[in-house]
Amino acid sequence: MMPKIALKGVNKSFGHVNNAFVALSDLSFDIRAGEFLAVVGPSGCGKTTVLNMLAGLDSPSSGQILLDGVAISGPGAERGVMFQDYALFPWRTVRGNIEFGLLYGKPGQGVSSEARRKRVDDAIALVGLSGAENKYPHQLSGGMRQRVALGRLVANQPDILLMDEPLAALDAQTRIILQEELLRIWGQDTAQETRRTVMFVTHGIDEAVFLADRVVVLSSHPGRLKAIVDIDLPRPRNGETRKSARFAELSQEIWELIREEAYRATMK
Repeated sequence: MMPKIALKGVNKSFGHVNNAFVALSDLSFDIRAGEFLAVVGPSGCGKTTVLNMLAGLDSPSSGQILLDGVAISGPGAERGVMFQDYALFPWRTVRGNIEFGLLYGKPGQGVSSEARRKRVDDAIALVGLSGAENKYPHQLSGGMRQRVALGRLVANQPDILLMDEPLAALDAQTRIILQEELLRIWGQDTAQETRRTVMFVTHGIDEAVFLADRVVVLSSHPGRLKAIVDIDLPRPRNGETRKSARFAELSQEIWELIREEAYRATMK
């Protein structure tokens, strides 16, 4: 089966040829349709660079990135991006933020006002913000703001979710809650063919293990593929998952892969 996304020998450099910084070197891996793939690695390994190229916000210096067999040449409505920063409009309400892409972007083209309202209502309910539709960002907690950002993302109905440390700024308790909510919204209780494809960048090894089907581990300077770890934990995942011996084993296995480089990164 053709992968949903394929990276083939991707190299990425910044700067002039004679004084270039090599961010990624010969990076190759696939993302399957309906898969939740997490990417981890030490600081400076190029995780965000990979995500930006998948989003079409940047391009490889060489190599290929294919979406359904076709080279990515720029942003597209089939790919939605969510960053660590909530990136909400402070002058728009919860509803106003969630419906923004449907009003002014490609996802809303040809959508009637009635259908748009229903999609926004469905997104608000899906992310647990019913009753908060008319609040402004400054009236919301960090967790609620991130729910708004997630609601805006799913309201646009992209096939692919590209998520760059979206939970990193939250407190530990809220982060655990939203990890479970994210899996619910992704559809972990449904068949794989009905799920969106997710690439999730994180520094949190336990977060990657809890969420993902597979974890891509990158090494740094330049970023290279070090390993791909299959996460053979059953779904649906919940609080009991975190207590299991296998969860601890997988987390330790990934930590051992990056520990030495992660330590070196703190000394620079």
